Amino acid sequence: MSGWTERLDAASARIAADFPGERPERQPVHTVYGGAQLFKADTHRKLGELAMGFLEEWTPESSSFESILGLEGGLAARVHGAVVDKIGREPVEDFRIDFEDGYGHRPDGEEDGHAESTARSLASAEELPPFIGIRIKSLSGELHRRALRTMDIFISTVVEEAGALPEGFCVTLPKIQDVDQVKVMDEALSELESSLGIDQVPIELMIETPQTVIDVDGWVGVRKWVDAAKGRVRGAHFGTYDYTASLTITAAYQAMDHPACDFARHAQQVSLAGTGVWISDGATNVMPIGDDPAVIHDAMRLHYDHIRHSLSHAYYQGWDLHPAQLVTRYAAVYAFFLEGLDAAGERLSNFVDSAAKATLVGDVFDDAATGQGLLNYFLRAINCGAITESEATTRTGLTVDELRTRSFLRILEGRRG
Repeated sequence: MSGWTERLDAASARIAADFPGERPERQPVHTVYGGAQLFKADTHRKLGELAMGFLEEWTPESSSFESILGLEGGLAARVHGAVVDKIGREPVEDFRIDFEDGYGHRPDGEEDGHAESTARSLASAEELPPFIGIRIKSLSGELHRRALRTMDIFISTVVEEAGALPEGFCVTLPKIQDVDQVKVMDEALSELESSLGIDQVPIELMIETPQTVIDVDGWVGVRKWVDAAKGRVRGAHFGTYDYTASLTITAAYQAMDHPACDFARHAQQVSLAGTGVWISDGATNVMPIGDDPAVIHDAMRLHYDHIRHSLSHAYYQGWDLHPAQLVTRYAAVYAFFLEGLDAAGERLSNFVDSAAKATLVGDVFDDAATGQGLLNYFLRAINCGAITESEATTRTGLTVDELRTRSFLRILEGRRG
């Protein structure tokens, strides 16, 4: 028996090491990309002003969310109020200063200048989004020198000006084709950290080539790319349009909800489940711009539907490309969490009280794993601002301290004494 116990203890330790669980900190609901040539210290606030202008013009009342997005009256009113508050208070949760697709190919001297000027703007900013970073070019044969030089100039300049990188900073690596590209990224950042005396810089990996989903040997590839960075990866972001183009899908069918994208996202999700690495969906490239209400409304519905598709597949973060998309981003996120609060609260409260016995509320049976899933629902609703901790405690019967454990098992253990 003792031999089996030792083997099982060792297995448990391996599982804990391989699957540490969700990160305790907040995950942004989106990442907004903007070309480096346009970035200023107040860019996020200007995006908020543009988003508020769009909201006031096209969705000034909650009834607009009813007619355009199909929300019922009471939910539409609450979501509309929350969106107005959010855009006025914190319009951008995560901003990426883009030196890749949103920037293009420019002379070296020009990109050097933008790498330095954007870094100085970042360092001088009195206020920044909770998360921010840069996307460099690919580490492919033609671009790797340029990409690493931009990263070096930007990070060195920020540290020189401000003494440290801002909290929530990361570097995004696009169009990965070989594991050595990730390894070199890790090594280059390690050298920078050592020379500048700064903490480890997190990175995000763009999952937008077939090789990052199924590698050249036929294995699911996403975990391999993450492991190559030696614990440095904060998130893995799916790139809809580069991925579908690489599969020779024609432009008319390159969309967020294409079955090929669902396959790639599910492979990414399964590979990274329990690792603590955030997963993020891509972007809707149809913008709600112009003067035609029908065009504006169709684009809003498309973006809203794409986000709901992502949320239903447990992708709680995505890309936004235009300030008008902030309205539908927050509307979709808030509606997703708010519309299920009553049912989820009843199930979680009942399940905790039953202390791991199978329970029935209405026609839905719950098991132990569902308890953690229900708890995660409320934790994400709190983190994205859909509800407050006070509202969560009222609906679930949990205490604030119990919620903050983020663990269903720890809540049960505490209640059993």
